[in-house]
Amino acid sequence: MNSAIGNPWHNPEVNLLLSRPHPCGYLESRSAATLFVDPGVAMEDTLYAFLVERGFRRSGGHVYCHYCPGCRACHAVRVPVHDFRLSRSLRRVWQRNQDLTVQVQPAAFTQERFALYQSYIAQRHGDGPMADPAASDFSDYLLAPWSMTRFVEFRDAGRLVMVAVTDILPQALSAVYTFFAPELNSRSLGTYAILWQIRETLGLGRNHLYLGYWIAGCQKMLYKSRFQPMETFRGRQWLPFQVGEEAVAGAAGVTLARVTVDTGWPAAPDGW
Repeated sequence: MNSAIGNPWHNPEVNLLLSRPHPCGYLESRSAATLFVDPGVAMEDTLYAFLVERGFRRSGGHVYCHYCPGCRACHAVRVPVHDFRLSRSLRRVWQRNQDLTVQVQPAAFTQERFALYQSYIAQRHGDGPMADPAASDFSDYLLAPWSMTRFVEFRDAGRLVMVAVTDILPQALSAVYTFFAPELNSRSLGTYAILWQIRETLGLGRNHLYLGYWIAGCQKMLYKSRFQPMETFRGRQWLPFQVGEEAVAGAAGVTLARVTVDTGWPAAPDGW
């Protein structure tokens, strides 16, 4: 990292470090830069929640946000869960996966979880920097010693088919990462994980589910626009993420599909 800058939200306890420019991992032919919280800062739940509310994410124990000169494609997004309504297509995903059993577990490395993670990375990111992960990569990427993190396990007849890594914050949940059996594409497991997390956020009495970044022009991120209403962090405040909004999507030539909504959820699974 080559420079330190002042905290743009005027919290004197937090030092931020700006990385050197590097190739963007989402958009070809663009460069990116990352703003990290100084690793010397004593991170804890309250400070982490403060930063998440200002568009930051975590990778392992490192808390960061995108800070790319000349590019505004990345938008931190969250779902205000009390206002969320299922679209018809999302309702079908929800119903399709009601045969799965769900257990909320402590965040930890296990061989079973790591094997699923390896399979997912090989299928989805086999040609990128995450390819061929070691056991230490799993822990370094998903675990943080100071975070209240849970691994939500989804099983099909006892077989582990998905893990949703979820941080529990005082007023929200944060969807950190989800990995699943790549051969089960017809289940739309990643989408189902977000629906489950929205419902869990409601059940815990929290207000928002943070989904990380929606990136204009990145096809892999378009699925996040299905969860409406959604808010985006812009100009130091959370604003409605309008479907088809020119200020968010138009600059990158991306048109978001409109969604049809109805009211209410299907019956919740036992124990919810």
